[in-house]
Amino acid sequence: MIVGANGTGKSSIVCAICLGLAGKTAILGRGDKVGLYVKRGCNKGSVEIELHKAKGNLVINREIHVENNQSTWMLNGKHSSQKTVEEEVKALQIQVSNLCQFLPQVSEKVGEFAKMTKIELLEATEKSVGPPEMYEFHCELKTFRTKERELENVCKEKASALEKFKQRNERNKHDVERYYEKKRHLDNIKMLEKKKPWVEYETARKELEGVKKSREDAKKQLKTVRESQAPMLKKIQHIDSQLRPIENQMKDKTVSIREASQKCKQKQDQLDRKHREIEDIKQAFSLKQTEAADRQKRISNTRRMIDDLRAELANVGDQSDVTPRIDAVNAELRRIQEEKAKMEGEKADMRREKDNLNGELLKNRLRSLDDMMKIKEEKLRGRSKDTYAAVQWLRQNKHIFSGNVYEPMMLVISVRNPNHAKYVENHIPFNDLRAFVFQKREDMEKFMMEVRDSQNLRVNSVFAPEESCATRAPSRPIESLKRFGFFAYLRELFDAPEEVMSYLCNQYKVHDVPVGTDQTKAMIKTVIEEPYLKVLYTAEEKYSLKKSFYSGKTSTSNSAVRPSQYLTMAVDAEEKRQLEDLEIKCNAIDVQMSAMQERTAKLDRRDNELRAQKKGLSEMKGKKRQLEQKISTKQDRWVVRTHTGRVRIPILVAKLSMEKVYMALETVGMTAEKTKLETDCREGSAELRVLEQACAMLEQRKARLLEMCKGLMRRAREICNMDPGESAVPPDLHTAFSQLPDTMDEIDAMLNEERSRAECFTGLSENVVDEYNRREQEIKNLEKELDEKSNALKTYRQNISEAKERWLNPLKQLVEQINDKFSDFFRSMQCAGEVDLHSENEEEYDKYGIRIRVKFRSSTQLHELTAHHQSGGERSVSTMLYLMALQELNRCPFRVVDEINQGMDPVNERRVFDIVVRTACKETTSQYFFITPKLLQNLQYADEMTVLCVHNGPHMLPPNKWDEKAFTRRCVRRKGK
Repeated sequence: MIVGANGTGKSSIVCAICLGLAGKTAILGRGDKVGLYVKRGCNKGSVEIELHKAKGNLVINREIHVENNQSTWMLNGKHSSQKTVEEEVKALQIQVSNLCQFLPQVSEKVGEFAKMTKIELLEATEKSVGPPEMYEFHCELKTFRTKERELENVCKEKASALEKFKQRNERNKHDVERYYEKKRHLDNIKMLEKKKPWVEYETARKELEGVKKSREDAKKQLKTVRESQAPMLKKIQHIDSQLRPIENQMKDKTVSIREASQKCKQKQDQLDRKHREIEDIKQAFSLKQTEAADRQKRISNTRRMIDDLRAELANVGDQSDVTPRIDAVNAELRRIQEEKAKMEGEKADMRREKDNLNGELLKNRLRSLDDMMKIKEEKLRGRSKDTYAAVQWLRQNKHIFSGNVYEPMMLVISVRNPNHAKYVENHIPFNDLRAFVFQKREDMEKFMMEVRDSQNLRVNSVFAPEESCATRAPSRPIESLKRFGFFAYLRELFDAPEEVMSYLCNQYKVHDVPVGTDQTKAMIKTVIEEPYLKVLYTAEEKYSLKKSFYSGKTSTSNSAVRPSQYLTMAVDAEEKRQLEDLEIKCNAIDVQMSAMQERTAKLDRRDNELRAQKKGLSEMKGKKRQLEQKISTKQDRWVVRTHTGRVRIPILVAKLSMEKVYMALETVGMTAEKTKLETDCREGSAELRVLEQACAMLEQRKARLLEMCKGLMRRAREICNMDPGESAVPPDLHTAFSQLPDTMDEIDAMLNEERSRAECFTGLSENVVDEYNRREQEIKNLEKELDEKSNALKTYRQNISEAKERWLNPLKQLVEQINDKFSDFFRSMQCAGEVDLHSENEEEYDKYGIRIRVKFRSSTQLHELTAHHQSGGERSVSTMLYLMALQELNRCPFRVVDEINQGMDPVNERRVFDIVVRTACKETTSQYFFITPKLLQNLQYADEMTVLCVHNGPHMLPPNKWDEKAFTRRCVRRKGK
């Protein structure tokens, strides 16, 4: 308690506390420049404040210079900046701008406190006594609600526009259908007119093809006749060449007879030569008989050798057949080889598998993983002991959950490159990094009921989306962004279980946030113009881009990327589990390989025994086979020598005799053959002339049809707008033509029918159809946009529901606690008061507020505390009691209230003072500065109070001359007298 007369400098202490803690001059309301707070006549002034901290006190020095209104700051004796001081003060949860914590000059500020709206009072209370995240959740809710309203308005506008477009199109639908019906008939007419010349051309072309075929057939027949006559003419010419000398000499019979006799003589000479050849052959046959006798002797010798070999074979054949025994040995050898090959394959696989598992490195890696996990757990415990305790409980009770449950994200996320951890940590708030992730909502509720409700642990938990988002594709492939220096999306920088990754993709879009380099920073003006980028990272900064729904303009905000604190140590729990499994598997492989080695040795010994047995049997079988082979060879030679030469000579004799007969008959048929050939040629010549005439007629008809086809083709091309060089119907026309008739009669009939139907549709405009189609496209676009906005609205509502649960329930509990204290204080003063959480609309989170209602007389009703309804003393009492209701709940280290008892009547002043002493002196509350210029007599004080009396005036001793001991002695003597 600081006591002193007015003007002695009590409020200077309040000003010093405010300015020394980097507060604004507007809070004090005495001057807008900091130099005005220096004593008049001095060039500078200083403030020194020492703040208690568990790990060492914090001493703040501020020296204020009047001349330029500048200040020099020091922290613990070292020069510092005002921003650093503000951060240190904020870290200690000191809020000198919050009227619920720092209330200077109550005579001026009580009215200001009463003028605070319910909304402002709620925000001040949240900042003062609420959990650190409560105000953040409230701001987040207000932001979500603003966006929700924007989305709701957009959805309503789009739904209204969509309904109007649909109604308008429904009215025009009949006209559009009639227009398209007419257009179908006109299109059919146009297509029939295009196909008609092609059908005419096709008819002429088929007729041309038929003429061509007939002409080709006539040509082939003409060629056949000519080819069939050619041999006969050739033969006639050949016979003529042989008979011409005879015909020319027919006039001279004598010459002819002589020539005939000469020709007969030549034939006789040929017969004589054949007889001589037969004699020569007979002599050769005699020589062959001699050779046959010699060959018979060799045959007899071969026969004897065969008999000797058979006798030897008989001796060998008496032994039993060894083939079945050899087959049995071979079968067992094959089985042994197959088993050995299989075992070798298995051993090779085991050796390769074992080589991949280096035992020593495996143990070191496991120890390293354990160490890194312990480091991350220690960091978690240092930041959130409740979360660490919940982790320990979860590890012992994981079996009670039906779905997957994951420890806080900072323990299960593994960053692939420690240098990239800062991006992940800056993008994911710490509240989510320390959050447990659940696959099922019921598991999360069970978990929170246990650790939050039963164990009173402050923990965060989330559940993954029902449909996995872990593999959701980004808006654009990263290759298209590499020109800006982006090298990966955020999701590619770390590993996490599927449910955790699904939650991060859905909540923070880590699959669609690109990470860049210094090149990105250099090109940032170009990068932020890309319409699809919402959040991006450069090497050292984070950029957020927002596009206005109304103006379409893009606003950009950026902030520095903070260094990583928790994710630098990359630990993969899944890798740890796999390595433990591999170590067990490696030991099992050693045991299996040892057993296989023994089995292989046994198989090798059995293999050697069987090979020796097989060798002996094979030698026995080989000797018998050699004897049989020799016998077979000798028999073949004997058969060949026996039959060679017996048939050759008679065949040769018969052949020579036949040749002699043929030669004698050759001359007889030459004349008869010529006569027949001449007769056949005369008959073929008449057929040949008929065919030549037919070919000429067909050629002329072909020429006429060809010209007709060319003319029809040109006309068909012109109608179908084809190039002169095109001959085939385009694919689109070919498809359309296939649906139409193929004959001229059918096409003409269909043309008449389509023209009659088209004439029935009148008064239709193409503009109606264009407008209808344009509106249909707009309807599709609106439906797509409405669906996207509806999904976004659904997501925002889900986020609002989750954030509301995190904010509203703790807030209601907090307000109930404040109300209990506030009501008790008023009852103790024989008055009434209450505090409640007020909201006209539960969904309007920016309209929530704290309402204070009081009554000081039994005859009146509770009235809301305002700047006009209550008197100044009543406002002071209400303000003071509300601040005291916050005292036990306060998170701030101290509270300052200046001249709270000004304007109170003595009764209320005494009651308020008792409440302040009783409440502020509890061990559970924070430090309290009570500043007053006056006191009533016989007030109740407490031993925990420290009283400072402030004196000032022209006769005051300077501080360096004040003797406290002497002052005490004088007081004792005066009291004794």
